[in-house]
Amino acid sequence: MRRKTSLVLLALAVFFAALSPLLRWYAFPRLAKIPANQYQDMVLEAKDATLLDYGSMTAKKVPKVTIVQTLKGDVAASEKIEKTVGKDVVVWDGLSYVQGPDGKMVSEIPERYIFDAHTQAPVHAPGEMVDGDPVKRTGIEFKWPFLTEKRDYEYFDAQTRTTNPIHYKGTQTFRGVKVYYFEQTVPWTKVPFPKTMPVKGITPETVAKTGTTRWYTTVRKFWVEPLTGAPVYGEEIHKEELRGGTLLGGREKVTAFAGHVKMREDYIEHTVDLVKSNRLLVLLMTSYLPWGFLTLGVLLLVLALWLEARSRRPAPAKAEQPQPVTA
Repeated sequence: MRRKTSLVLLALAVFFAALSPLLRWYAFPRLAKIPANQYQDMVLEAKDATLLDYGSMTAKKVPKVTIVQTLKGDVAASEKIEKTVGKDVVVWDGLSYVQGPDGKMVSEIPERYIFDAHTQAPVHAPGEMVDGDPVKRTGIEFKWPFLTEKRDYEYFDAQTRTTNPIHYKGTQTFRGVKVYYFEQTVPWTKVPFPKTMPVKGITPETVAKTGTTRWYTTVRKFWVEPLTGAPVYGEEIHKEELRGGTLLGGREKVTAFAGHVKMREDYIEHTVDLVKSNRLLVLLMTSYLPWGFLTLGVLLLVLALWLEARSRRPAPAKAEQPQPVTA
């Protein structure tokens, strides 16, 4: 009976020992993915910012500029693209909406971002665009890969439509969460005017006729939770200028927008809580369950060997019965 039990335990030990690496290296890369129907929004603010008054074409100090960023998954588009590329794909329709202190629109830039649901690498398909202009992204945008590494990544910038390195700057703790800090500097670059302008009747084409151009630079900062690859916090030191042309009345340049853009406090709290819950799921598949199964396999193996050893131990010899004494 002991031998049968030891064989069962040995089989279970092998099963759990084999399940440990399979869960970590086979199941996790296939099961961990961004849902195609995800929706998220984020509110950022630049307090004491500089903003262009298009009525007088002068830069003025304002108490606050608000940026609302939304990302909405298009499930139907994802399924259509998946049929052609043969892998799980996510399609995010994004909108960056900027409004001044009076609540009026300053700019809005839509974009469609198509990427691999598992690796977050860009997937090139019809419809990939920024502000209506077709683009072919390289590098990541919005989210880092699962199990982010301590290294530099390539990050796509929607304003310039270019990819630049974003540098790993160290490991920190943010609101009780271990994070990797990344920073990217986009140098002054000539960029197109938004298709939707803040002044009615003015279009990018009419501005182009004046010879005035738009320039942009930013220092982009992200604090990324490495297991999920999700940023828990972000900032930008953002600057835009209009340069040259008759629109400026002989001036060389004028600031269109300048400010230190930061996430609003309520969105920081929500994001940190969300990342903490998702982090636990990733830990289960990459650490807790694999190591737990491996430990259980070792314990079962030890128990099986112990029972096997006991089953082979010779039975103790029976004591010889004393013979009765007869007279």
